[in-house]
Amino acid sequence: MKLPKTYNYLKKELDLIESSLMDAIHAKHPVLREASTQLLKAGGKRIRPVFVLLSSQFGNVDIEQVKTVAVSLELIHMATLVHDDVIDDAELRRGKPTIKKQYGNRVAMYTGDYILARALETITRLENPNIHKVLSETLVEVSIGEIEQIKDKYKWDQNVRTYLRRIKRKTALLIATSCQLGAMTSGLTDKEINKLYQYGYYIGMSYQIIDDILDFTSSAEELGKPAGNDLYQGNITLPVLFAMQDQNFKKLLISTFENPDTVSVDQMGTVIRALKDTEAIDQAYELSERYLAKAFHALRDFPQSKAKITLEQIAKYIGKRKT
Repeated sequence: MKLPKTYNYLKKELDLIESSLMDAIHAKHPVLREASTQLLKAGGKRIRPVFVLLSSQFGNVDIEQVKTVAVSLELIHMATLVHDDVIDDAELRRGKPTIKKQYGNRVAMYTGDYILARALETITRLENPNIHKVLSETLVEVSIGEIEQIKDKYKWDQNVRTYLRRIKRKTALLIATSCQLGAMTSGLTDKEINKLYQYGYYIGMSYQIIDDILDFTSSAEELGKPAGNDLYQGNITLPVLFAMQDQNFKKLLISTFENPDTVSVDQMGTVIRALKDTEAIDQAYELSERYLAKAFHALRDFPQSKAKITLEQIAKYIGKRKT
């Protein structure tokens, strides 16, 4: 089952958000307009708007507030993607040339800044200061996460706790905030808002762990970028940390990346095959499953509803996804 099928009954609302996203990134300057539109049309699961929508379903839905929050969060996500591609010197995203590849680093950075500015402009339509506070705190943490990822590149002695803290900031927080703000727009209690935040956090952690597994187990065609690209960029993900418990793999890894700029495709292939020969992939899947179990638990006290069933289906999908 494809993920979008689980929430196709929200198509009307998602189409409204998609239209608002297009309006939000419209720029008078042709380069900003073309670059931003290119990124938006590249697609994506729009998972953050989906979580905003679903979390709002547990209370009194105000579609205008939901739409505003969803658009703002998706724009923030888009801005981080543009900046990430510059930092990682990435040429492909979802199988298509990145803004950095097409327009260069300077235009890409300003495009990311522009999209972020539009996100902040969008959220000002809401008068709830608590929503602004939550979003601001999330942005601060996401920024710290990006800096930490740069600082930890090619740092072979880091531990799993460091990794988990990094992916919390990189991925889980924005998903958790999507659930939190969706719940806040529909007038849920603090306890209910916190439970949905927890669900989003656990889902986000599992989602990123699976992403990091797929970086080694999927093909370049499926990934839309070279296999093992995160490791090639010096990002030490969970499968690598677990694999380094095998001393032979650790020696191979460190010797291969003694000079990162000279690592060849064949050398990367050797490292990926060696990693797959360890128990690292199974260990990473096991940790992902533990986070998913916590996500299901966070939903336990909510009454049965279409939104709850869909959130559970999304959790099941994330645990089984292959791309």
